[in-house]
Amino acid sequence: MSTSTEPAGQQPAPSPAQGSPAPSAVPHPLDNPGWAALTGPHRRFAEFTGSAARYQPQVSPFVAVADLADPRCWADLAVLVGAGNSFALAGPETLPEGWSTGQSAAGVQLVGTAVEGREDPQARRLGPDDVPEMLDLVARTKPGPFMPRTVEMGAYYGIHREGRLVAMAGERVRPPGYTEISAVCTDEDHRGQGLATRLVLHTAAGIAARGDTPFLHAAAANTGAIRLYESLGFTLRRRVLFHFLQVPAETAGPAAAPSTDRAHN
Repeated sequence: MSTSTEPAGQQPAPSPAQGSPAPSAVPHPLDNPGWAALTGPHRRFAEFTGSAARYQPQVSPFVAVADLADPRCWADLAVLVGAGNSFALAGPETLPEGWSTGQSAAGVQLVGTAVEGREDPQARRLGPDDVPEMLDLVARTKPGPFMPRTVEMGAYYGIHREGRLVAMAGERVRPPGYTEISAVCTDEDHRGQGLATRLVLHTAAGIAARGDTPFLHAAAANTGAIRLYESLGFTLRRRVLFHFLQVPAETAGPAAAPSTDRAHN
């Protein structure tokens, strides 16, 4: 099984016979946002093996599968990532037998259908030249995974004080019709000034301008952040678990080399 830049091909579903039950509804993009993004707007960052996908490692540690309940997807994921290698995955409440997790965290998914974005004149677009300073801020504030090429996933914005980056927020996972706001963080010496709120609203304004709806994830234990997001117009959609996993040694061989061939089962 090869690693590819395309997901496994799927045959179109046959039309239901007369009198048979109607087919199930198409899953909502936010039910499996990683898969929806990697097979959609973020396809340019994707690597596939069968029905498993991951972001290019320097972009994001997150992976996704078409169906978390399908053992074949987990087998594809093991081949894609490689035995003993680590990755991040959102969604499963239980893990297949033999898979280990170094860390799990309960989270919430919030959707900004009522958010009124607002541009901020002090918010400056960040780019590749800003990555060292962005990584330094992330290391000090720990908002979640942020890699050297994460900035390529979407628009990131920062607020500076005396020439120094002190707060930022930006766009991460982008399933069709939605964009995740992520990496919301403020330097400890500059908290309590509303900088995170301003950057979230600025980012939301850009998302809405292209016709998408903002959403975000927060740690379930971070009740202060959740209250803040709710005050801005975000509402709880669902609860989700985030796992940082390691592929069991007995499950797969070395990671498959990237290929431009279409993956197949």
